[in-house]
Amino acid sequence: MADTAAPVRAKAPDLRADVNRDGRVDVEGDSDTSGENTWTAQRGAVLLPNIDDDAKRCPVKDSRGRPLSDAALARCNDASDTKVNGAKDAADLARLRTVPLPDAADGSRGTVKAVGAGAKKARLFVKRDGRWALLKPTDKLTTKELRSGVELGIEATDVVRDAGRWNGLVTVRFTVTGDGPSRSDDVVLRTAPVLTHHHLQRAQEVLVTRIKGTGEYGRAQRKFVKDLAEQVRAAGIAKPLTTFTKYGDVWAQDFVEPGYASMPGPGGKPRTMRVLIRSAQLDRPAGRELFEKLRGPDVGVVQVGKAGADEEWTLNSMGNLETIPPYTLGDKSYPAGRIIQGYRKDTGSKPAKSMRTFLKSQGAQDPLLLDTSWLAVGHVDEFVQFLPADTGRGWRIGVADPRAGVELLRKAQREGHGGQKMFSVPRGPGIPAPKETIDKVLGSAKFKADNKLAAERIEANLAVLKRETGVTDAEIVRVPGLYVRDDADSSGLSSSRKLRRLGPDSLRAFNQLRGDDGRSGSGTGSSSRAAAAWQNSAYVPGAVNGVLLSPTRYLAPKQWGPVIGGKDIFTEAVTSVYAKAGFTTSYIDDWYTYHIGMGEVHCGTNTLRDTGTPWWPKA
Repeated sequence: MADTAAPVRAKAPDLRADVNRDGRVDVEGDSDTSGENTWTAQRGAVLLPNIDDDAKRCPVKDSRGRPLSDAALARCNDASDTKVNGAKDAADLARLRTVPLPDAADGSRGTVKAVGAGAKKARLFVKRDGRWALLKPTDKLTTKELRSGVELGIEATDVVRDAGRWNGLVTVRFTVTGDGPSRSDDVVLRTAPVLTHHHLQRAQEVLVTRIKGTGEYGRAQRKFVKDLAEQVRAAGIAKPLTTFTKYGDVWAQDFVEPGYASMPGPGGKPRTMRVLIRSAQLDRPAGRELFEKLRGPDVGVVQVGKAGADEEWTLNSMGNLETIPPYTLGDKSYPAGRIIQGYRKDTGSKPAKSMRTFLKSQGAQDPLLLDTSWLAVGHVDEFVQFLPADTGRGWRIGVADPRAGVELLRKAQREGHGGQKMFSVPRGPGIPAPKETIDKVLGSAKFKADNKLAAERIEANLAVLKRETGVTDAEIVRVPGLYVRDDADSSGLSSSRKLRRLGPDSLRAFNQLRGDDGRSGSGTGSSSRAAAAWQNSAYVPGAVNGVLLSPTRYLAPKQWGPVIGGKDIFTEAVTSVYAKAGFTTSYIDDWYTYHIGMGEVHCGTNTLRDTGTPWWPKA
């Protein structure tokens, strides 16, 4: 018969956590002892910020049936009470164990409590008779429990919001008193960072707003939602669309950034929780629906910032946040990817400080700022994207290419098609179709200047990305596109984009176009700064402002470009570029639903992606 390992018999207090991140707490060997008093990228236990609502107990209205305030909505979650909510296995709790002390003297007692800077950010539970109970700092472990060892659970009561105030570390101390001086043992855990998704994570669910109303815009927007659902199914996404319906804010990309937090779970599989990050625009009521509709089991919501005037309100929209996939360059490594955001270099305006502090404080995806001064809306998703690739790096950069867009028109002109209409889009809901020809477009000095500027600014941002990531020219996908300033200038070009996604007043203006089709997503709030005369938006619907539905399937806005020989020359060119990068491209019409509001299909949708890849190194 094989020898049976003798149980560990501790001579002094010994508290264990999952230091090696294999999903279990080892009290029989020593795999979880080394490095337990510190936390590094290679070793250290992790705990979840328990901000979901497993039992769906959090109210959205007060006792009189009135909507709760934003602050009241955000205050409630599983960590706001002292119970273990939801599943019986207490899956949201990180485990701790005390190694048995069989020689503990009669009358000995123990305490386990969080100490130091993280003491007020953590809550402990103890498992007794198969049930979890709150363990207060003053509660005692009995002599019997010391001798047999106990299982404990710990949760963080909030996410890390400002690392200058609390960096997410929690020290837990196990102290035994009895025969002789008291003795203690500490372990250190880190609160899991809130991470944003990158495009190497497969899309699992698509979000979109569906508005009410009986007018032309309402019918067009609901057709967009129907067409989107068909595209999602065709891409193999099993979950049906999740639709926002309450506030009428069609920019589903902008009022929320889906994220997640995870810790090692049983079998090494990550235990994950979705964390929806509300935009720092509390005067944008659509963000309330994250609490009212989506918060629940394994889904939490984080709210930062405050309501009030902000001349750069648009920079706080989450379309102005994208994530570079994981990479390493020199001594810098970003295993969970790296965030990019746009800022206005000309004025120095940046996204809200509260959001920048929050994102940087996660300590994993150090945000990189790109210059979006040249864009009217100013969002990074208007010109750059990241695409999965079958390469050593695993991804490529996709960028809009105004030079290629202009060359498509010049080629058509050279071949005798200058009199062809620039756009093939039909008349829309109360809006005439554009009438300019290719000749008229190419004859506009300002059109040329707009696209020269756009090309130069895109190249400047691309240089930053290349420097920061090591990406080479061979790893860049250049997608034909065109830009134009958003006003109807003396060239006579009808941009059809006079309604800016820049702030509450602009959203109200967009709502006026919709007639009686619902309420604006802006609520009440201040007006935003008018776009400078040289700030641009997409002229042809921006193909890079689409949705990656699978590793090989891409959904772009319908181009509605010049039709020559029965084919839309922009559609042909965009399809070809993405095909060479390994994608099948499909198209969805967003001209009158999103494009005229200075956005595209990406701006009007959002995605929940796979959370199963660990952000910590393998043990």
